Amino acid sequence: MKDRTRRGLDVLQAALVLGVAGDALLRATPWGLNLLLWMLLALVAALALLVRWRRGVLTSDGRLIILPLIFFAACFVWRDSRTLNLLDAVAILLALSLTVLRTCAVSLRLASIKEHMAAIGLTVFDAALGMPTILLGDVEWGEIPRARWTKYAGAVGRGLVIALPLVLIFGALLMAADAVFEGLIQSAFNINAEVLFSHVGLTILFSWMAGGILRGVIEGRDAVLANSDNAAIVALNLTDDKNQAEQSETEKKEEEKPDKPLSSMRPSLGIVEIGVALGLLDLLFLAFVTVQIRYFFGGAQLVQATTGLTYAEYARRGFFELVWVAALVLPLLLFAHWLLRKENPVHERIFRVLAGAQVALLFVIMASAFERVRLYQREYGLTEQRLYTMAFMAWLALVFLWFMWTVLRGARERFSSGALVGVFLVIGMLHVINPDDLIVRTNLSHAEIWGRGFDAAYVAGLSADAVPALAASLPALSPGGRCTVARTLLSRWPVEAQTDWRTWNRSRTKAQEIVRENFTSLRAVSCAQSEGQATQPSEVAATKQE
Repeated sequence: MKDRTRRGLDVLQAALVLGVAGDALLRATPWGLNLLLWMLLALVAALALLVRWRRGVLTSDGRLIILPLIFFAACFVWRDSRTLNLLDAVAILLALSLTVLRTCAVSLRLASIKEHMAAIGLTVFDAALGMPTILLGDVEWGEIPRARWTKYAGAVGRGLVIALPLVLIFGALLMAADAVFEGLIQSAFNINAEVLFSHVGLTILFSWMAGGILRGVIEGRDAVLANSDNAAIVALNLTDDKNQAEQSETEKKEEEKPDKPLSSMRPSLGIVEIGVALGLLDLLFLAFVTVQIRYFFGGAQLVQATTGLTYAEYARRGFFELVWVAALVLPLLLFAHWLLRKENPVHERIFRVLAGAQVALLFVIMASAFERVRLYQREYGLTEQRLYTMAFMAWLALVFLWFMWTVLRGARERFSSGALVGVFLVIGMLHVINPDDLIVRTNLSHAEIWGRGFDAAYVAGLSADAVPALAASLPALSPGGRCTVARTLLSRWPVEAQTDWRTWNRSRTKAQEIVRENFTSLRAVSCAQSEGQATQPSEVAATKQE
């Protein structure tokens, strides 16, 4: 057999094992320990294939990719928040794309933004359409040697055809003769078609995705990203003499062609066009910052007298708009830097000054956004949307600092890897902070200090991560709040609930233990609101006014 067929068969075998394991483990939801176990099995399968077929991928920074894959899979065991779990899934996808980058002979430290985006697209493509390539292209089924038992397959099939009607006839007679035997046969062949279909479907689904991704990792695409800007190409595979000769001939022909100017290869602009655009934006940002400083020192009275809005309404109105401003500036500056013709060092220095001024002004705008959300939280409390938006802005602040350290200092090729590391760091810090727990404690503190309403229904609907803080906050709540929280905890985490070991999660287990330990006190303060009963105004907060 050819090596390509052997590799294809190895990937198919690994994919089948991962498919069966995925059906056995991941069919139980919500995911917890099962996802970590399946990810570890997938890593073992991938490492075994790489050691056999592509050992070079495991050298240098290739080994570091394993760390985020294991960490963010383990986060499903750590936290219960659906938002955090979604971010974990995104981080796992990004880590898988790094694997694709590594197999594409691209340095992870020097990969460009275009290469990272292409790697993400290739990862999704492999998961969706990699398996047909294995079945129809990689494996040449005619090369596979037939085992001895295949010689007798036809005879066995003919024997089964002859035996089937005989077994049915005599089986029916024996079942009619004995009720116990009849019940045994009926229970043995009482197959639930829906359950059988779900097992087969999940096995195929996980095998399909795992096989496609494994194929992409093993086969690699050394030429896919070879022409990307600022790529550091590392030769991981040696080509044969024929390919080298063809490549040399192609290069020789290319050298005979006249050189094309840079402007004909990609669109570009001079410093005048880009300088005018960035300069006007800098003036716009400066005007906005000037107004913000005036309002910060003027306080609520100036805001209300000028705009007719309360300070809280003013804060709420501008926060998300400022987040969009901060999010759009980064791709704008990156695109402008890409368009700029860099034949003149003076032009690059001018760009750095204009871009640096814009980033500095943007930091003031982001500070304004943080101040607005702080004021709004003091009035209405903290929610998931506000907290994760602030986390996104914290990541943007890190990225802008990294932008100034790399792109504006002539090291653009290092920017995207640092921004990706920033994503991993921020998501990891969110797990340490425990957002749902922070929301409960922050809202309770604001209710005690500022006398604001405490939305018990909202915080009680958070994940298991919030249960310890909710249980500790019961004495400080109003009777209606205690009733709502206690009733919700008892209904969401019943003490008699049976748990599956595959879905084990630290936060969910701790939540059930807390409810079990405080069952009597929770039952004592829980109550059932009659239908149509109005909610107490003190229990209503404006967390729903998003």
